[in-house]
Amino acid sequence: MEAWWPKKFACVSDEPIYLLDMALHPAGAASAASCSDLALRLYDQATLQLVGECRGHISRVCGLTFAHARHDLLYSASEDGTVRAWDVRRPGGTAAQVFRGDRTHSFCSFDLSCGDVLLCAGTSLVDEDSLLMFWDSRKPNTVPLGVYSESHSDDITQVRFHPHDKDRLASGSSDGLVNVFDLRRGSEEEALLCTCKDDSAAVSVCWAEADGSHLLCLSPDEGLRLWDLRQLDTDRPLAVFSCPDVRHLELVPGGRRLDYLVGGAWLEGAGKLLVVGGDKGGDVCLMECDGDGLHLLASLHGGHTATVRCFVWDEVRGMLITGGEDARLLLWKPGGGEDNENSPAFKLKWRPHVIVQIQK
Repeated sequence: MEAWWPKKFACVSDEPIYLLDMALHPAGAASAASCSDLALRLYDQATLQLVGECRGHISRVCGLTFAHARHDLLYSASEDGTVRAWDVRRPGGTAAQVFRGDRTHSFCSFDLSCGDVLLCAGTSLVDEDSLLMFWDSRKPNTVPLGVYSESHSDDITQVRFHPHDKDRLASGSSDGLVNVFDLRRGSEEEALLCTCKDDSAAVSVCWAEADGSHLLCLSPDEGLRLWDLRQLDTDRPLAVFSCPDVRHLELVPGGRRLDYLVGGAWLEGAGKLLVVGGDKGGDVCLMECDGDGLHLLASLHGGHTATVRCFVWDEVRGMLITGGEDARLLLWKPGGGEDNENSPAFKLKWRPHVIVQIQK
């Protein structure tokens, strides 16, 4: 039987570091983390051993994703106004490509289309303008193809391409709007398919369901909304579930409540919309969100000691990787060994299998 206690590794830096965002290699070979010291750290996905770093950004990284087909490419966007493509086979080198915006706008969000062709970054608000900027990843000229400038009136905090439709894009903003675009339709006005309104800012947007027909939106005051876009041409409301503040819900046994939400992810294999939250002590809650509300799947204890900022779900291995303000990167597995391998993962006790402490 496999021992469950964590293996520990450490890498050295000059200042305290915490993790901001994470991305998972599509083939399961590696994971990447953006850190507060502006570095992109690459880890072996199975062991979380550090295998390299990429450096070049001079401001906070606001988006991170691997290419879907060319698995050797990692894309990152930063408040420094650049999107960079890195060849992860040669960590430590300079960026393979640098995509630039204009000199006045910094980036707040970023994503890459499922076809690996279109890049999109959302900008901060400057002089009443917040922009969606687009680039073609195949072109050597890395200036934008074009911009959308009329659909948001504040910082564009999230952009998410549809998981299966390369021309479908959702954008969320501090103005409380989540817009859905069909990029095949010429002008910005024609491309805007619908606008979903939130009572607060949108800080996280996630496509859900196997056909990508639902949108999950999280707000900075720990609110959550789930919209069904199939209801656009009906008289039924778009929102199939709405909670203005999940901190008031009794989800955790023993009377404890959530302090914050981290984000959401659609789990293809399980057919679930996973929502991750936690408390200030470092405990993590895995929840399912559907039209009936939020349902606790599992509570994860004994790993983090501070707020968790990011996570990725390893669909192939059924594992979770989390990173937080305690400068820890954790790999979680359900159960303790092979005896449990045929049991439903969310019915088992989750334990930290590997802990990486990023320290001074």
